[in-house]
Amino acid sequence: MTIVADRFAHVMGVDTHARTHTFSIVDAATGGVLETAAFPVTAAGMDRALAWASRRAPGYAAAVEGTASYGATLTTRLQAAGVTVFEARPPRRAARAGHGKSDQIDAVAAARSVLAEPTELLAQPRSGERRQALQLLLTARRLIERQRTQDRNALTALLRGVELGVDARRALTAAQLRQIATWRPRGGDSIAQSVARTEAIRLAREVQQRGDLLADNQSQLRQHVTALAPGLLAEQGIGPITGAVFIAAYSHHGRIRSEAAFASLAGAAPIPASSGNTDRHRLNRHGDRRLNAALDTVVRSRLAHDPDTRAYRDRRIAEGKTKRDVRRLLRRYLARHIYRTLKQTLTP
Repeated sequence: MTIVADRFAHVMGVDTHARTHTFSIVDAATGGVLETAAFPVTAAGMDRALAWASRRAPGYAAAVEGTASYGATLTTRLQAAGVTVFEARPPRRAARAGHGKSDQIDAVAAARSVLAEPTELLAQPRSGERRQALQLLLTARRLIERQRTQDRNALTALLRGVELGVDARRALTAAQLRQIATWRPRGGDSIAQSVARTEAIRLAREVQQRGDLLADNQSQLRQHVTALAPGLLAEQGIGPITGAVFIAAYSHHGRIRSEAAFASLAGAAPIPASSGNTDRHRLNRHGDRRLNAALDTVVRSRLAHDPDTRAYRDRRIAEGKTKRDVRRLLRRYLARHIYRTLKQTLTP
């Protein structure tokens, strides 16, 4: 494997913040600092930073902290300019002992942290507008779902506390929401009922509006997933949302080095839990829980609708496995399958 210092003559480390970024150019062969400068986080400031770096270190690589947060805009500009970008991890507190901390020190540390690392093993930030769109849509979806749930819970609590003629002992149905959203003020209501009815109408309409937003969100996810990984949605049980989660976790070729690494990321890698004469594995509660939940959604769908999956479940239960064990095994198998599928079909 080729290390960064053998491939690049210079590495630029970047310590990112909300208002300014600090840049330090390091000689890859010696680790010596050539020059350091700070630029404001504006379009003009980033243009000046890239011009400054190009004049002092042509053909450099960049090690950027916070490529998905404060350094996201800079990362996009560097990639558009053809610069190889590595994701630099912030130094541990123990590593700072005796060296102190400043923006310049952190920028130099970011550059030096990648010099001796093989380029194939270093994390590189995701690129591509569709991948970024997927992340934005998934983030927006979580927010909309959370807000819709809060509105439904508030509406249910209101209907249980004030008599408005709605049976709210169970979760409200879509028909009940439509009915409440079309209510009008009633002259016979008490003061409390009048206020409660107005609030119920508002909450019901907001729940409906958020439902429309989620439907539009799902349509956009379907479009991007189909473009990025043709054929993924044809897999049994995989829909636009779970497909988007799989692509967002896999991100791009080279980020996940193997099937086992993808399963570990998903929390689907088995954990030994043997003792004495008992030989078993248990559920893994680590890793990306959103990815794990997406795997579980697909597994449950296949258990409900796919005869082959049900036959596998019955065979393993006959061997002494529990239903939970079977779902764990299916998640592990599915993680391997998704990794292979994305590796073969995901567009660069």
